[in-house]
Amino acid sequence: MSGVSTNRSDITLPVAVSREIMQKAQEASAVMKLARQITLPGNGAAIQVITSDPEASWVGETAAKPISNPGLSTKIMRGYTLAVIVPFSNQFRRDAAALYDALIERLPAALGKKFDDTVFHGTAPGSDFDTFASVTAQSLASDVYDGLVAADTDIALHGGVTNGYVISAQGRGILLGAKDGNDRPLFINNTSEGAIPMILGARTELSKAAFKSGSPSVVGYAGDWTQALYGIVEGVKISYSADATLEDGEGNTINLFQQNMFAVRAEIEVGFRADTAVFNSLTATGVPSV
Repeated sequence: MSGVSTNRSDITLPVAVSREIMQKAQEASAVMKLARQITLPGNGAAIQVITSDPEASWVGETAAKPISNPGLSTKIMRGYTLAVIVPFSNQFRRDAAALYDALIERLPAALGKKFDDTVFHGTAPGSDFDTFASVTAQSLASDVYDGLVAADTDIALHGGVTNGYVISAQGRGILLGAKDGNDRPLFINNTSEGAIPMILGARTELSKAAFKSGSPSVVGYAGDWTQALYGIVEGVKISYSADATLEDGEGNTINLFQQNMFAVRAEIEVGFRADTAVFNSLTATGVPSV
């Protein structure tokens, strides 16, 4: 979406309000909940990634102590702009104030959800942004428990420890339906809970963005989230414009001044880096999209 603005107002939010808006974006993002956050400068940052651990050795009483250097590699994390613009009529803000406030409140969540969708399945916005689009897949189709154990094992073989799952609504249904030989649910403590707080002892987050329809469909992810980092440059920026021309990408043009409208834009500069070898996708067949 592009446009020309001669009457745009960039809002400098109080620190407390800015933090609250950023918190809403993070709450909407399962990736941001599980990954580690770092401070990201505007020109990016070099991230040191540990590729092998130092090794200790037994030595004699007067022998020289061994030297062991850990393996390190460097990745660059850059901030890429993620934005959304929503146009409103002046009458809508006046006559449906509560609905307008509710829509504005949802803008940070839209950023968080798009960030998740990109990390899980999307095309990276640049070469210094990692995604899970090509990670090893483990099927839950024939045996849910065996599929989860296979993911845990693969992650361990690549030097990771599974400490978090992101499960879609469809994946949640598959897990709730998994039972042992005595027809008892495997992944909930009792049927009154109706939730999956942990999988194989690891934290679990629910996210619609974790689902991707296909043959098979992706219904979730498992991984070592200590090996995933995200950084945000300055928090969420909110801008207003009452005199711009917007293009919606479908050939439609909105002239805000001429049509008695205004637009609200929310954006963040965010980066994501991970050792994708310690993440697995979880798949299933015959799963309808919602």
